[in-house]
Amino acid sequence: MTKLQYAVIGMGRFGTSIARKLYEAGEEVLGIDIDEERVEDIELSVTHAVVADTTEEEALKSIGIGEFDCVIVAIGNDMQASILTTLLLKELGVKKVIAKALGKHHGQVLNKVGADWIIFPEKDMGERVAHQLLSPNVLNFIELSKDYSIEEISVPSSMTEKSLRELDIRANFNITVIALVRNGDIIVSPAPDQIIHEEDILVVIGNKENLSTFAHRE
Repeated sequence: MTKLQYAVIGMGRFGTSIARKLYEAGEEVLGIDIDEERVEDIELSVTHAVVADTTEEEALKSIGIGEFDCVIVAIGNDMQASILTTLLLKELGVKKVIAKALGKHHGQVLNKVGADWIIFPEKDMGERVAHQLLSPNVLNFIELSKDYSIEEISVPSSMTEKSLRELDIRANFNITVIALVRNGDIIVSPAPDQIIHEEDILVVIGNKENLSTFAHRE
């Protein structure tokens, strides 16, 4: 499988956590910051790290930024630098630009200059914490739309040591099991005769209401 090439601009807490996670997942990651000390701190946690002012077009060109599959703009509190960097990235042909927004208006401007995906870290994290407090069996989730999401759900005790065919989750809950996580390994599209054990985690997709009903089952 071909590795994707990511660049993360802004090595604050948010950018560093994304860069490290991508690198640990085996992807090619370039960490970029205008602060030399931050670049030195991240060097061992990414594939490459460079000091650069990303509001300068020539600096971005010298990095070869247009060749990256995805660039994450995680610049801290400098709204102007964030917007200008995003604009330049799109002008230089980066296919996917993900940008961190400091607030609603910042997000609107990022959208106007071409960001493909805008992240509001405080809002997104707040929603994630609230979601997991309300559904303790939900370990992680990805929101696909207002009504649908993918969730990792601990197997309810009443369902252990039974096969997926016996449980017939699709018919009973109108959600679909797309993977099974067991001891850190992922079984994609598990077979109907797959037996579910106590420590297993189900990765399911469906309507949020149906997922909530399933997650709250004892």
